[in-house]
Amino acid sequence: MRVVIAEDSVLLREGLTRLLTDRGHDVVAGVGDAEALIKTVDELAGQGELPDVVVADVRMPPTHTDEGVRAAVRLRRDHPEVGVLVLSQYVEEQYATELLAGSSRGVGYLLKDRVAEVREFVDAVVRVAEGGTALDPEVVAQLLGRSRKQDVLAGLTPREREVLGLMAEGRTNSAIAGQLVVSHGAVEKHVSNIFLKLGLSQSDGDHRRVLAVLTYLNS
Repeated sequence: MRVVIAEDSVLLREGLTRLLTDRGHDVVAGVGDAEALIKTVDELAGQGELPDVVVADVRMPPTHTDEGVRAAVRLRRDHPEVGVLVLSQYVEEQYATELLAGSSRGVGYLLKDRVAEVREFVDAVVRVAEGGTALDPEVVAQLLGRSRKQDVLAGLTPREREVLGLMAEGRTNSAIAGQLVVSHGAVEKHVSNIFLKLGLSQSDGDHRRVLAVLTYLNS
């Protein structure tokens, strides 16, 4: 997996680089601001060597506000084949919503604390690089908690709400089964019930169902 890292903290950037290279991935570039990120990816595209995924901080120089997420949105527009995983210190729903607008393919939004959970973090990077979705559980929890569809969500069983949360994070049925220690068939039944109760059409594509769920929660 070819990765570009955009993080203004040299210490964290080097740490992410080491973490990924130690697991056999190729960090082709590391930059410290959004402008350098755009330039680097454009240059790699010109050489026919696009990365599989970009890992970028939400806040970067010069203003440390939303440069990172703006760059991420632009990369998703200009290079849709490149996965984009954004790291944030806090849950900022506006940024998560902007990042997910239009498509949930190859996109992720994680809190920086999640980097400490090395296996889960690397799995998330790989999932995004392969076109999947990785949303931090805290982001999903806020979406579930603030959805205007609480009357319908109340109709879900506790287990169905648990499965819905994992679906919104971008987990596959197999991953959900492993997390909850239940059979794959049991998860499929829960997912079918969830889509039926929410009035959503089923989809074979994991990223499509994530988008459907997020669209529903944000409506």
